[in-house]
Amino acid sequence: MEEQSQIYLNQYLSSLSETECKKYQSFSSDYFCADEHNANLCAELIRIGQKTATCSLNVWYESGEEPMPTVGHLQVVVDWNGRPICIIEIDSVETCKYNEVTAEFAHAEGEGDRSLKWWREAHWRFFVAECSELNIQPNEEMVLVLERFHVVYQ
Repeated sequence: MEEQSQIYLNQYLSSLSETECKKYQSFSSDYFCADEHNANLCAELIRIGQKTATCSLNVWYESGEEPMPTVGHLQVVVDWNGRPICIIEIDSVETCKYNEVTAEFAHAEGEGDRSLKWWREAHWRFFVAECSELNIQPNEEMVLVLERFHVVYQ
């Protein structure tokens, strides 16, 4: 974790009681999305409480590229330049096929017009690029990891 994020995380943890602090065992720092505009936009949407969910390709976790998200994990959400914006706690993690994502989940992702149609179009483009990077074919049955979270500190 970058020093700036570690300092920010420590500020949050020091504001908690010893009992509250002990419940947290897993920490990270990262931005959302894969480009500056969307990383900064998502950070702001999370900060204001509009974005309370995210998803990713399950293949990243199956391949060992990334650790599977876990309930109770704390993430320092940073902007594209690594500046801490807020800290989120993961509330739930589940898997779902791309074509089974619900309108409610698309709304919770908080982006665009928050419709399922917008979500499917935007995420299809994103996942096609990721699948290309992984040398796999995208399809409507690909498994996603769906995360729900809330802001605990800003």
